[in-house]
Amino acid sequence: MFESLGFENVTPQQASVLLAVLVGLLFGVFGQITRFCFRRSLVGEDRVSAAGVWLTALAFAVAGTQASIAAGWITFDDHRFMSAELPYLAIAVGGLMFGAGMILTRGCVSRLTVLAGTGNLRALLVLVVFAVVAHATIKGVFAPFRVALGAVTADLGSAISLANWPGGSWFWTAVIVLAALGYAARSGNRAGMLVMAAVIGLLVPLAWVGTGFILFDEFDPIAMESLSFTAPSSDALFWVIANSAIPAGFGVGLLGGVLAGAALASLTFGGFAWQSFETPAQTGRYLTGAALMGVGGVLAGGCTLGAGLSGVPTLSVAAIYAIFMIAVGGLAMQAALKVAPAQRPAHG
Repeated sequence: MFESLGFENVTPQQASVLLAVLVGLLFGVFGQITRFCFRRSLVGEDRVSAAGVWLTALAFAVAGTQASIAAGWITFDDHRFMSAELPYLAIAVGGLMFGAGMILTRGCVSRLTVLAGTGNLRALLVLVVFAVVAHATIKGVFAPFRVALGAVTADLGSAISLANWPGGSWFWTAVIVLAALGYAARSGNRAGMLVMAAVIGLLVPLAWVGTGFILFDEFDPIAMESLSFTAPSSDALFWVIANSAIPAGFGVGLLGGVLAGAALASLTFGGFAWQSFETPAQTGRYLTGAALMGVGGVLAGGCTLGAGLSGVPTLSVAAIYAIFMIAVGGLAMQAALKVAPAQRPAHG
């Protein structure tokens, strides 16, 4: 469709960066106001209301994505989420690692990116370490570990998508949407908060359709992408280091937009404050969590947004499995942290 829009001096990739900046800005603004975070929905003191926000976003992401597929705008037939060979061991290990890491850093990567835009230097350092370790897992010293785990697969065939399960895509879409909205309606959130969560969810199909349909050009194809922070963090790191050799892509624009949007929201509505580490032990905990998320996000095929908010709407079993394992890893680490202090010596 891109060639019919009349652009002469802008390539599809350049246009995708602009789209990503817009999507990122909106996510940064509404993510800051709603405190959107998967970790909070699991273990936060306000986890009921936090889960209501997260599930509202998921419901609209699922409905919007499936409506876009039904309209013929996009398809996931050749997407990695729909690979018949499920790398179940890599997803399990990666999900557990990522979940544990987000507990140690007190935020999933999307939340930490938003916090970095509000002056939180802890979050910013975590993002840098996360990006370095993710890049090392994709292309560097940890790549053999990724390849070895990824080689252990199970052939699910067409069952890799819920659309091919009994009931079909609209049945499973209805199940997810109604269950998510039913919980959200009882979460105690104000209507305005849920409306902003819905906007966050609609950013997912907006990005899928934008990169997979509006900006599609068979002579200059680009990847179909949506909200995700693992691969984009790696791409952004590489672009910052060598931008004269490689052009910016969707991921670079997305992260830049989120940082700018969060900064704008925090400066406008309050919440911007410089924050740093308080103790060496806290620093070690956060850096350990960052490393775990860096490896885990790659192995699992995405973070809580890439595999969760963007992946589940494709009805991919791999994405659903990944977000489930992330949740298990998070809950397990939270339980371990509660037990650990009681086991320390009195004068340790």
